[in-house]
Amino acid sequence: MTQELSITQLILNASWVVQAVMALLVLMSIASWAAIFSKLFALGRVKRLNEAFEREFWSGGNLNQLYEDVTSGKQETGPMERIFASGLREYHKLRERRIADVAALMEGARRAMRASYHREMDTVESSLSFLASVGSVSPYIGLFGTVWGIMHAFTGLASLQQVTLATVAPGIAEALVATAIGLFAAIPAVVAYNRFARDIDRVAIRLETFMEEFSNILQRNISVQVQAGTAANR
Repeated sequence: MTQELSITQLILNASWVVQAVMALLVLMSIASWAAIFSKLFALGRVKRLNEAFEREFWSGGNLNQLYEDVTSGKQETGPMERIFASGLREYHKLRERRIADVAALMEGARRAMRASYHREMDTVESSLSFLASVGSVSPYIGLFGTVWGIMHAFTGLASLQQVTLATVAPGIAEALVATAIGLFAAIPAVVAYNRFARDIDRVAIRLETFMEEFSNILQRNISVQVQAGTAANR
């Protein structure tokens, strides 16, 4: 490529509209890469904390002691720990009100865990909509810059009596750079969105499975306590 058709010269010689489109796409690309790395580290942290809590939960320790450790604020907590704490907290509140009905206790604990689950998923899914927007909109923004640049190039050629490929090529090349930058911004965002969506689905399935398993354990404990209380009253 000659000096006249270098990428730098094409950008500098483009119209101000095409340059504005390119600048916007570069900013979108930088923002999307920042969101990609932030989400990558956040999902890795969520996975690490969930796995650590699951190992501790299934180690056979006392649930009340585990609850105190989670709510003490002395350790970093993940989504699974906060869901566990919200369910057991609601259970304790209902028990303090002298509610002994197993169905009422379980319904309250499940509602609390479900509400906490939705809050956690909202946090985990943050930035996904931005990546989806960048992936879907960037090519069209680049295409707009290309169309505008081609229109500008042909308008400038209208005053020429003789038009050759050498006179047409620079203007078209300037316009096509906008499409290239649009694709450069869109492709990583789409790939990252698909990867993160799959990882978040796995996190959601894991959390839902834990809620069901913890509900079963809690229900068994409640039934044992109710039976023990009934036997004591006799």
